[in-house]
Amino acid sequence: MAGHSKWANIKHKKERADAQKGKIFSRVAKEIISAVKVGGPDPKANPRLRLAIDKAKMSNVPNEVIDRNIKKASSTDQSDFESVTYEIYGHGGVGVIVEAMTDNKNRTASEMRIATNKRGGSIGQPGSVVFNFDRKGLIQVEKSAGSSDLLFNAAIEAGAEDFEESDEAYMITTDPAELYAVVGKLEERGIVTVEADIVQIPQNLIECDEKTYGDNQALIDWLEDLDDVNAVYHNMDL
Repeated sequence: MAGHSKWANIKHKKERADAQKGKIFSRVAKEIISAVKVGGPDPKANPRLRLAIDKAKMSNVPNEVIDRNIKKASSTDQSDFESVTYEIYGHGGVGVIVEAMTDNKNRTASEMRIATNKRGGSIGQPGSVVFNFDRKGLIQVEKSAGSSDLLFNAAIEAGAEDFEESDEAYMITTDPAELYAVVGKLEERGIVTVEADIVQIPQNLIECDEKTYGDNQALIDWLEDLDDVNAVYHNMDL
């Protein structure tokens, strides 16, 4: 299917980080706190919070941890987390986008410099890498939810931009601003989403030789291990 490698790249960004339980809990906590700060503590009225809670449960985060972070977010003493993006030139012309959520931008910027000093690459100016990617809302729905015709019609009626079928799931893309609205409309029709997030989809993939691939992978692994980092995207052909 056209686009299979594209979805493989999206999936790859989470594999290493999702194997680390402590990092998952930290990431989920920040997502919940950020969602509450933006839309309030009621998941019924806050689709972003509802998705963060669903993601937490899928990652086996205990309910008490979820509830504690919702209450923490409502406290005036709770630090605000700010979303920041770094654009990095990798090896062999590969572009890397790092999305982080931090309460200390200076610390995170320092960690980006250390990563490139240790594993190569260089930090680019805003816009220097991201123009090779499309920022989209991405919704994943299990194939057991229904036929492709049924899901296609439901997605388009809900306001989605595109619908594709991968080996494992249906992939629905949206305008980033419409992601949570589309998820809500699908849920109203009884269609449960596996995951919904705003992602960076590479427009074209770059082939690398074995050494260049290894050098880029070492850089990506280093970045994914940083506590502040939520996601790492790249346009390297896997």
